Amino acid sequence: MPRVVVIGAGIGGLSAAAALARAGLDVTVLEAHIYPGGCAGNFFHQGYRFDAGATLAGGFYPGGPMDMLACAVGIQSWPGRPANEVMQVHLPDGFKITRWADERRWDEYRIAFGEGALEFWRWQERTADAMWNLALHLPAWPAQGLSDFRNLVSKGLNWLVNHDEDNLKMLPGLTLDAVRPAAARIPLDLERLRLFLDAQLLISAQTTSRDANALYAAAALDLPRRGVIHLEGGMGTVANLLAQAVRENGGRVIYRQEVTGIRLEKGRAIAVETRRGTDYDADLIIANLTPWNISELLGEQAPARLRRLPERPKVGWGAFVLYLGLDGSVVPTDFILHHQVIVKRPLAEGNCVFLSISPEWDAGRAPHGKRALTLSTHTNLNPWWDLFSKDRLGYKALQADYTERLLSAGEQILPGLRQAADLVLPGSPVTFQRFTRRAWGWVGGFPQTHLLHAWGPRLMPGLWMVGDSIFPGQSVAATALGGLRIARAILEQFQMPITNPRVRPEVVI
Repeated sequence: MPRVVVIGAGIGGLSAAAALARAGLDVTVLEAHIYPGGCAGNFFHQGYRFDAGATLAGGFYPGGPMDMLACAVGIQSWPGRPANEVMQVHLPDGFKITRWADERRWDEYRIAFGEGALEFWRWQERTADAMWNLALHLPAWPAQGLSDFRNLVSKGLNWLVNHDEDNLKMLPGLTLDAVRPAAARIPLDLERLRLFLDAQLLISAQTTSRDANALYAAAALDLPRRGVIHLEGGMGTVANLLAQAVRENGGRVIYRQEVTGIRLEKGRAIAVETRRGTDYDADLIIANLTPWNISELLGEQAPARLRRLPERPKVGWGAFVLYLGLDGSVVPTDFILHHQVIVKRPLAEGNCVFLSISPEWDAGRAPHGKRALTLSTHTNLNPWWDLFSKDRLGYKALQADYTERLLSAGEQILPGLRQAADLVLPGSPVTFQRFTRRAWGWVGGFPQTHLLHAWGPRLMPGLWMVGDSIFPGQSVAATALGGLRIARAILEQFQMPITNPRVRPEVVI
């Protein structure tokens, strides 16, 4: 039976591992930390259970990524509650826009942006429906090799022919949108709409409408319609259930096992080496790591594309995050649990802040009468690392400055936030590297600017990459889908099917 070693217990790696184990492969997951999930995991501090990075859980709709994943790995239910009021976006002029999962979104668009914006939203939803349908049925993108290309063309043509004629009518527009940015679809006179979309795309595509690919942007903006839920226990619940599925399907998840090298033989990855001195032989290795981390593990034997990487990422972002323990009395009844506060342009460095708060009903997230809250903003990696290496006092001052920026943004929607917080923990890119092992604290993956610029998952013979560095990029649903599609590609290689449970998963309230 083929032996598979997965480096890293992030969502992408665990998804691939659980599916491959269920299909009968010999699977071992090695995780340097003491719990799974990486940037989509939890950590505990002073009675609080915080989401480490990702806080918004989408894709839990019938036939969607998390539904497909659960069927593939044998998860029977996702513990949580559906979110109809998905998030509220706060504009600099004080206007609030609620992102609804149901038909109320159309009245919200009309009031916020006017009748002239509705055509944009009609385009967005038509295109998103087509793109999600296509993405859920095609093999891993981009195609790597002739076999992948043939499979892609065959399935793509089958999708066009066997779905309703609207797909064929949309084809010219989809072709054009594949090579142009989302900004081309936004009316020039609707600046409020543009600002709103730029802020939303920054958190879902890692860039704004000027650069975000139009097709990807349409799908990314569709998240509120795509089965958002509030998970009991927070985002780490997904990783915990996947790790459990790996074990139940016959695989192994080993913690405190940091991988220090990947060994090659005749140009093929054949084993991993660990800090504890244990080697794990493998027929296939799946790295749930960034390209920079993989390059370090391979050393001089890394493929040319990895060797050409700059020392630090020049595109993409780090994150500055505040983890707050909060007196629950400051939170209004029926308060929406996710908020985006737009302070001003440019949309980063505390000028655009995402806030998430634990549900009142989720007693495992905070002590009695308390709530766990996170505030986060995109940030450039370089200032943090330059100060950390040369000026520790300057680094501490920058931490204090960003803490103040995020608290000020949070108080716009939760007055009295500072006084209600009995715990304030800051996290910078330096912190993210220390606890998640991601090189330079680079998070969120590559900005989605062009469909043809995506990294392929197969790096070299015997070595695959999963996570937010490959298409479809950031978010739990996206990385899960990427891991599942790689598992399918591997099983096709061994001519083995993915097995499914007899019943579909449910969201259990």
